[in-house]
Amino acid sequence: MRRALRLLPIPFSVALALPAMAANEKPVSYALCPVEDPIPAFDGAPAAVSPLDQAAERAKSQLLPTDVTGDSLVGNGEQSTLDYKGNVRLIRGDQFLNADNFSLNQDEGTYVANGNVRYQDSGIRVIAKRASGNQNDDTHNIEDVQYQLMARRGNGIADSIHMVGPEGAMLGSTYTTCDPEDPAWQRWYLRAKEIDVNTDEGFATAHHATVRIGKVPVLYAPWFKFPIDDRRQTGLLYPRIGLSSKNGFDYEQPIYLNLAPNYDATLYPRYMSNRGIVLGSEFRYLYHGGNGKLEGAWMPSDDLVRRRAADYASGEDEDLYNDPLQDKNRGFLRFRGSHDLNSTWQARASYSWISDSRYLRDNGGISNGTGLATSVLTNTVGVYGRSRYWSAGAEAQTYQLADYTISKSALPYNALPRFYFKYERPLLDWLDVGMNAELARFEHSEKDGGSRFDIKPYVSIPLRGPSWFIEPGLAYRYTAYQLDSGLAVDGDRSPTRALPITTLDAGLYFDRDTVWNDTPYLQTLEPRLYYLNVPYRDQSNLPLFDTGSMTFSYGQLFRDNRFSGADRQTDANQLTLALSSRSIRQTDGLEKFNVSLGQILYFEDSNVVLNSSQDPIKKGKSAWVVDSNYMPTDRWTLGGSYQYDAKNSRADLISFRSRYMIGGDGVINLTYRYRRDVLKQADFSFLYPITPVWSVVGRYYYSFQDKKTLEAIAGVQWDSCCLAVRLVGRHYVRNLEGDQDNQIQVEFVLKGLASLGQNTDKNLRRSILGYYRDDLYLVPPSVATPDTDDDNDDTSSDSF
Repeated sequence: MRRALRLLPIPFSVALALPAMAANEKPVSYALCPVEDPIPAFDGAPAAVSPLDQAAERAKSQLLPTDVTGDSLVGNGEQSTLDYKGNVRLIRGDQFLNADNFSLNQDEGTYVANGNVRYQDSGIRVIAKRASGNQNDDTHNIEDVQYQLMARRGNGIADSIHMVGPEGAMLGSTYTTCDPEDPAWQRWYLRAKEIDVNTDEGFATAHHATVRIGKVPVLYAPWFKFPIDDRRQTGLLYPRIGLSSKNGFDYEQPIYLNLAPNYDATLYPRYMSNRGIVLGSEFRYLYHGGNGKLEGAWMPSDDLVRRRAADYASGEDEDLYNDPLQDKNRGFLRFRGSHDLNSTWQARASYSWISDSRYLRDNGGISNGTGLATSVLTNTVGVYGRSRYWSAGAEAQTYQLADYTISKSALPYNALPRFYFKYERPLLDWLDVGMNAELARFEHSEKDGGSRFDIKPYVSIPLRGPSWFIEPGLAYRYTAYQLDSGLAVDGDRSPTRALPITTLDAGLYFDRDTVWNDTPYLQTLEPRLYYLNVPYRDQSNLPLFDTGSMTFSYGQLFRDNRFSGADRQTDANQLTLALSSRSIRQTDGLEKFNVSLGQILYFEDSNVVLNSSQDPIKKGKSAWVVDSNYMPTDRWTLGGSYQYDAKNSRADLISFRSRYMIGGDGVINLTYRYRRDVLKQADFSFLYPITPVWSVVGRYYYSFQDKKTLEAIAGVQWDSCCLAVRLVGRHYVRNLEGDQDNQIQVEFVLKGLASLGQNTDKNLRRSILGYYRDDLYLVPPSVATPDTDDDNDDTSSDSF
């Protein structure tokens, strides 16, 4: 029986090894690259397959027979040697081999292919001068190789390739994602004198490897080992290098540890010339129904704190807030994890710890130009459940002070524990019932605490028609406390509060067809009334565990409580008058324009307040609230919010925002924010492509109230098919005292391989909305999950 030919194992090292090193978080753009591959597709060859499917496709091919055709054949099945001449094609599954001549000795298992040897499978396309080998010994030699990856943009050459079973070696090999026709100074490539490959073990070892940009070597490694497939391997990751006035020269060398298929670790040793050494680490695990991540860092000593202490001692600086001045054993610890108990219930934990209350100020935590800082770390552990009509949870929540300028008494109360249950279900088409219930114990290291039980059953009657709705509702709220003696007013340690809440929500919907600039629109007019009646109850004897005043906004016009938390329930006899209008483009449903305005009419004084320092709301009218958005073009968006207090003839809030999108990735943002007695700021940012190759970025964020620049950024990017260079300068406020710092960032992006230098994307993405175009259609990352990974000098894994 004739043996099925084992075609050349070309997806060996070149196809898998070097691209396996390329793990960029941001999708790489090859828009400036030629459409055609360096090696054009071969006629009759299989199509490309995604990298995730290539292993399965190769395994499938090993089980198939080999079809061999050619213009002529010398020999037959009875002879030991078969010689195919002229346009020889060998096809097995996804594997394709084409050559001018092909000779196979069936007895000895040897073969020779020469003359325009071309090979392609689901992962790679190859041109070679000559290929030979022995099928019995599983040895293969290929000379003068040029290759093109199929599903990845990568190509290169090799002087020769030698394979013996699963092991092999490439001599004089290169890898790049650049087009070979580009000028040399616009290209990068990796060249290794020799790469030894073991496909069974899944790793390769490169000897004397150099990364060059143009003709300039930028990275050299005499020896390094790296994975060649999806199996993770222990080893060094790319270093991160930075320079700033605070940290000085900053170098971090990540070390990856592949501990098991479902858990791993990464070490992050870091050196900062102005501060000292940081030892960081990260441990991740994953199993069916659960996952988690544990992070930490330890700094034996911090020269930054010592210099600050010397400044205090010399009088050069003044310690206004009792700086902790902890210069030894600084660090943090953070854990995030979850475990599915069943299809309904899940256990989750989120824990953070820092060594001192100034750690975040020195190592991050200032929130990237919003003017806000992380003052408190929240730690939560609990069990949570959810079904169609209900949700419930049992949790413990504690807080740690992360801002040395405030006292521990300002920390929120710990909830140890807290139970809650929410239920809502339609009983009939016209009847909904529900209930919110909570039981919690509140404790504080500086204050007396207590327990609180809060329950709010409710019923509503949703009546709706094509152009109207009316929904009366009735709720009853009961709250009871068991307080420590220090919180008892007039000796009452068990105060209670009970009251009904009556609401009536009603609205109309009018629409008409209209034409604007020869485009059909649907224009709506939507008046709405919301009546709220809650009787007054004296709540001055109730503590404030987790309750505050909610910010007045358009959404607040339709809520039944102007306080967050259960410690206060507003009294009300009020009516909201609101009107909205929208213009919807009928061709695609785009909302071209909308405007909403409203006001609350207070028929009586609203006397419930947080504490004696707060004034009640007097009978009369609230400020007018107006929100509006308009799109002059599909690329230009305008928006604004305005709150006007007619009683005092003053504006309480003014907000204006404008965004213009340029091409496929450019954006210009202009924002103005004003809130009376709180802030007055302007923010201008942009990513402007001057040409397809050159673009500039910038931001100017200024506080009129503080008369200070909060952040200024200026940068330039040069881009090519496979190489990008970014230079960014940054001036910013780095702490609550208003101290400012300067930073220069340089990054070389070797597309398809790695980035060298500082991560400029991180600061630019959080400072320029739309720097990642997808962020315009999703919740911005800084809003979605407030993360303490906001080091203004961050070039590291330091999670704070």
